Amino acid sequence: MSRRVLSKRLLALAWKTVKGRKGGFAAAFVAVLFGSALITACGILLESSERSGVPTERYQAADLVVGASQALPVADDVDPRFGERATLPAARVGDIARVPGVRSAIPDVNVPVSLVTADAEVLAGPDGTPALGHGWQSAALGPFTTSTGRAPAGPDDVVLDSALAERADITVGAWVRLAVGSNTSMYRVTGIAGLPGGRLARQSALFFTDDQARKLTGQPDRVDAIGVLAAPGVSADELASAIKSAVPDAVVYTGSDRSEAEFLDIGTTRSFISELSLAFGGSMILVIMIVVASTLALSVRQRLRELALLRAIGATPKQVLGMIAAETMVVATLGAVLGVIPGIGLSFLLRETFIMVGAVPDDFVLSISPLPVLPAMVLCLVGARLGGWIAARRAARLRPVDALGEAAVEPRKLGWLRLTVGLLLVPTGLAMAVVLPWVLPGEGAAESAAFSAFLLLFAVALLGPRLLGGAVTVLGPWLSRGSGVSGFLATANAHANSRRLAAATTPLIMGIILAAGQLFSGTTASSAAQDQAADGLRADYVVTSTSAGVSPEVADMLRDVPGVSAVTPVVRTRTLATFGSSHSPQFRTYSSQGVTGDPLAETMDLAVLEGDVADVRGDTVALSRIAAGTLGVALGDSIDLRLGDGTPIKPTVVALYERGLGLGDVTLPHDLVLEHTTDRLDLAVLVTAATGTDAAALGDALRSAVHHLPTVRVNNREPFIAAQSAAVAGESAVGLILNAVLLGYLAIAVVNTLVMATASRFREFALLQLVGATRRQVFAMMRSETRIVVVAAVLIGTLGAIPSLIGTSIGLTRTLIPSIPPLVYLGIVAVTALLGSAAIMTSTRIAMRSQPVNAIGVRE
Repeated sequence: MSRRVLSKRLLALAWKTVKGRKGGFAAAFVAVLFGSALITACGILLESSERSGVPTERYQAADLVVGASQALPVADDVDPRFGERATLPAARVGDIARVPGVRSAIPDVNVPVSLVTADAEVLAGPDGTPALGHGWQSAALGPFTTSTGRAPAGPDDVVLDSALAERADITVGAWVRLAVGSNTSMYRVTGIAGLPGGRLARQSALFFTDDQARKLTGQPDRVDAIGVLAAPGVSADELASAIKSAVPDAVVYTGSDRSEAEFLDIGTTRSFISELSLAFGGSMILVIMIVVASTLALSVRQRLRELALLRAIGATPKQVLGMIAAETMVVATLGAVLGVIPGIGLSFLLRETFIMVGAVPDDFVLSISPLPVLPAMVLCLVGARLGGWIAARRAARLRPVDALGEAAVEPRKLGWLRLTVGLLLVPTGLAMAVVLPWVLPGEGAAESAAFSAFLLLFAVALLGPRLLGGAVTVLGPWLSRGSGVSGFLATANAHANSRRLAAATTPLIMGIILAAGQLFSGTTASSAAQDQAADGLRADYVVTSTSAGVSPEVADMLRDVPGVSAVTPVVRTRTLATFGSSHSPQFRTYSSQGVTGDPLAETMDLAVLEGDVADVRGDTVALSRIAAGTLGVALGDSIDLRLGDGTPIKPTVVALYERGLGLGDVTLPHDLVLEHTTDRLDLAVLVTAATGTDAAALGDALRSAVHHLPTVRVNNREPFIAAQSAAVAGESAVGLILNAVLLGYLAIAVVNTLVMATASRFREFALLQLVGATRRQVFAMMRSETRIVVVAAVLIGTLGAIPSLIGTSIGLTRTLIPSIPPLVYLGIVAVTALLGSAAIMTSTRIAMRSQPVNAIGVRE
């Protein structure tokens, strides 16, 4: 018989089997359906990271926009983004203007500005977006035109966009108070300008003279972007190629990508979504494979009598395996195709959730097309096929007599390979969780602990029957105490059918391990960051701003206040570290701060382990223990860093400290960091009172000193500590969302398999009733069995999660005790109990709807 004919016959047989046993294949179909939805959503997010964005606003009239590279090019990987805006030399304007086909090259700069009203209200852009000042020449890129008034002509002139003027209730001729940083000046409104297509939605715009705008940036020889107007008859694509050749160190944006040059957060959002969808999608394929394998294993187990009959009439193991594979592909194809529609809905739900936590701007649109659908379906089918092969391999090799025996009574022993691998995974996982974190440096400790959870998870899946059998032996009599005959039957049944229960309980245990591991790893990191921020801050007062930041000269002003012992300006950014070999370099982005070293010990305690942070000046750096371990450097070594705007430096390590989670992993000289930030403003200024100074009196003196600066606020320590904790919480919010999606899928899988395992026992329930058991006694038996399953799952899942949590705590804080909020853990237990009891008891009622005398004669 030819292979093609055999394949057709197997497919036909598989289709008939699926139609004849719809209930048996429903669970696998549901698992694949929702898996396809998740992978489709990840595919849509990935495509959106490449093709979507937001509409440009101030650059609508520009044919293309030229800017500096905002990312470090990396071959075959996502380019790591810089945290601050990279700028271009002003000389690039002339270079671009000389390119053939360029009608005009117009420089643009961005100056963070706040408008202070007569009643001291500070206005920025709409809905908290920034208000930015620009040179009037760049108004042509909108194009902005004055509806009333005229263009600015002198250093004290300003033009407001129409929406900002309306919100501030300002007309032409009025004088307004504008704050650039912390410093305020009076400007005369000479005009109100607007765009022809409507108002600005993501910003407010103010226009100064070109000389004044460059002066306010503090970098008159740099520009943020260059808008290009093409000559008549010249296409944007042709001109883009010409400019790339003439100015190879710049990036040319055309079409919808122009908004990436205008809004810094768009490129960051694209990079974030790309990394997230790739990482989460890859993890989901693995989880789907495990869930589908577990579901199909249970389905195959319930069909052993049928498979034995096929073997008895001459079917070979290869044919049986091929039939099961064909059945899997039929069900998986249906599930993968139908899962596309909910996958599209899930992508929109994820987008809205990311917007809620501030990870994605609310105007970022998704790109929906057939492009990500096919790869999602293929990946889902591959995962299902591998899962089906794992589930069917043993059943296909069984001899007919053995298969008939296992259909009646489960084999007591596990296969030697399964048992050996499972037993080896346990000590390996424990070693990676508890031993390696003490040895591995940097992030490797926490990564080892996290990976150990997956090893222990696989061990649980392989040793499930043994673990569940042991749990039943220990817990069964205790949990069934007082239940009489029903409890005895439940314990005996759980012992006799440990394989069936293990297949149904594995997703429940998996959910507990992953939920506890992910949630409590996050709480451990957040708690450690909050403790480090609280313990590390020694300042009595923290001076902050209600606008973009605090001007650097405020720190000098505060040093002159009587009673002040130390003043430390703090500027925050993110730096990019490069390490590893030149052939395969690795990259890490770290939260970083710029401080002045000499008085730092009086305002901030970094818990120095080696060296002295007072030496942080010039071309030096201090690193947290975790960062130094990850980068593989020690005291006196040099490291490759890129500052916030991508400027490369190679500072020498002069100190190592512990409190990187709460105060930043990289500490650099203040002026160096400040010069390479977007706004060149401090996040805060830390102030410590001199010995013997009354703290309350000092607070009043500080407020009096900054009274003339309407955007500056003098606070105590608590807001600064809360802001540090909020930053860590914001970074972990996305992880919690993805974990919720993953756990939701596992919850569906749990209900799926438990319902499948219980509903297939209708003949068992009928037999019990025919030999004298009442319906109440059968329900009581199942309630006892539910207690055993839920308690065993919670116990095994908790024991499987604890080692990785201990390892995470060791890696992050060098302590053995992770942070586990009791209410969160009780919530996990409650959800486990609810899912288990609802699934088992509901399916029990369904299985007992028929009369016992009718049910006992129905085929399985």
